[in-house]
Amino acid sequence: MRMSIVSKLFTLTTLLCLFILATIYLGQTIFFKQYYANRKVNDIKANIQSFKDDYLKSGGNVLTIQKLEQDFYRQNNIWITTLDSLGNLKNVNDFYVEVKMDAIKSNKESSGKTMTIPLYHLININEIITSVPSSAKLLLTTKARVSISAYKKGLALIPYLVQLVGKESNMYWENEKISKKIYELQTENENSNTVKSISPEILLNGTITKVQFPNGSESSSLIYTNSLYMDRLKDFQAALIFDDTKYSYDSLQILDFTQNEVKYKLFIDPIKEQDGTFSYIFSIASLQPVDEAVQMLQDYYVYLIAIVMFLIVFAAFYYSRKIAKPLLQINKMTKRIASLDFSETIAIRSNDEIGDLSQSINSLSQTLHTYIEQLQKDIEKEKQLERTRREFISGVSHELKTPLSVMKGCISILKDGVATHKKDHYFEAMDKEVDKMDLLIVDMLELAKFESGTYSMKMDLFSIDKLIEEICEKLSVEFNGKQLHVHTKLATVEVMANQHRIEQVLTNFLTNAIRYTPEQEHIFISIHEEQDQVKVCIENKGAHIPTDQLDKVWDRFYRGDMARNRARGGTGLGLAISKNILELHGMSYGAVNTEDGVLFFFWLKKQV
Repeated sequence: MRMSIVSKLFTLTTLLCLFILATIYLGQTIFFKQYYANRKVNDIKANIQSFKDDYLKSGGNVLTIQKLEQDFYRQNNIWITTLDSLGNLKNVNDFYVEVKMDAIKSNKESSGKTMTIPLYHLININEIITSVPSSAKLLLTTKARVSISAYKKGLALIPYLVQLVGKESNMYWENEKISKKIYELQTENENSNTVKSISPEILLNGTITKVQFPNGSESSSLIYTNSLYMDRLKDFQAALIFDDTKYSYDSLQILDFTQNEVKYKLFIDPIKEQDGTFSYIFSIASLQPVDEAVQMLQDYYVYLIAIVMFLIVFAAFYYSRKIAKPLLQINKMTKRIASLDFSETIAIRSNDEIGDLSQSINSLSQTLHTYIEQLQKDIEKEKQLERTRREFISGVSHELKTPLSVMKGCISILKDGVATHKKDHYFEAMDKEVDKMDLLIVDMLELAKFESGTYSMKMDLFSIDKLIEEICEKLSVEFNGKQLHVHTKLATVEVMANQHRIEQVLTNFLTNAIRYTPEQEHIFISIHEEQDQVKVCIENKGAHIPTDQLDKVWDRFYRGDMARNRARGGTGLGLAISKNILELHGMSYGAVNTEDGVLFFFWLKKQV
């Protein structure tokens, strides 16, 4: 359906405005939330990977790892830590008790040994660092007797309950996550018809030998005080100990959870240590901190405004160019046509009034170009014919002067009766000059025919090597007359060319070689095959052409410094005729000086 320019502009403007409004609306209501979450998660993943790489390079150095954790918090405002294979914090030694177990014969594994019990899973750090002494700080002292409940996993013991023995036997500190898990497993076992054994629970007694409480200034104390962080850490430890499938333990896992209507991302990434055991990178990030949300919103609107501004500027530029550019092109094109320049067309293909006008001008330009080009060709052909006629008359008149002068002189001598005893000599001289004039006129006519631009070559298929052998046989008298040694190196190959004219070229080249080769010298004739072409070479020894005159040998009536004069014979047109024949074939040719002679060559198309 055809649309006017006004309709097009109205439709495009309306659609553009609707598109901009839709982009802003969708960006604010849908995409920003996802954009923010994806960007934050991707940034944290990249930073965790960087932390992991640096951790592996640290070689287990505690101070280096602690610095990496601090740097990570400073750069991302997110706490990160590493856990051992049992879910305990690695690289911290500021919150624990050491208990020397009682010697019991029935429990040889721990009897009389000292056990280090982390307290951050059992005691709230806030009870320790307050100014008022807590019960834990007062009661967990050296020489205090304690009873320890531990869960055995493989060869490892995981303490989850520490209870005082004696007067304060009602005081205990418990990892409620592990206790809850053990209780659930025991309940499930009791409700089952079959008696199943969960991992053995071990009760131990001992005496506290060392107590270490943080003073609140250590970097690890900030982790202890983060109840959300510690709660999720305990949950992961319980899942790790009891092989809960809630977590993945072999690759980076990102979990979502909500606390107090705030969404968080939990990152757990396993690390395989050099001894084959696994450690874990543990980190929690909030998706809704106010400062980050504001900054992210600002970043988002920078992109949005940039895109909208680009669309507006592009649209304004597009519409102005859409209307003005076709008119400018049409104006420029008509000026070119007025100056008879038809090299370009108007590149407008729109289905409206401007498109119709551009097509009409293009059609007019093409028609005029065709007629004017044909007219120029006809004029050029006439000019070429006129040049050929003038050159022919000029050349003939110039070249006939000498033989006519010789004949006139001989006639005058015979007429005056001078030197009557040389009468036969003068008649012979005039006969030779007549033959030369006849040969000259034939060559001039042939050259004029080639240069007229109206002659077309008829191509034949023939063996170039056989043709060369035939020509050498015809010229054998001339070769023997100067005692020349002819060497041939011919390849059996068929070419596509005009056999009669190529025979003429070869005869001209060989006659030229015979004429300018000293007696008893050598002439070399060779054929070289190269892909789809054949190179024919004729080299005569004993003479050179001056380098600055190599290109002139193809000119008509050329006379060089190599005694190339009339006494040598020939009309001076042989190479000029050969040049025109080869150019009509569309083939390359040339002449070069060799070490002790001159090489003439030309190319022909090989029959594939």
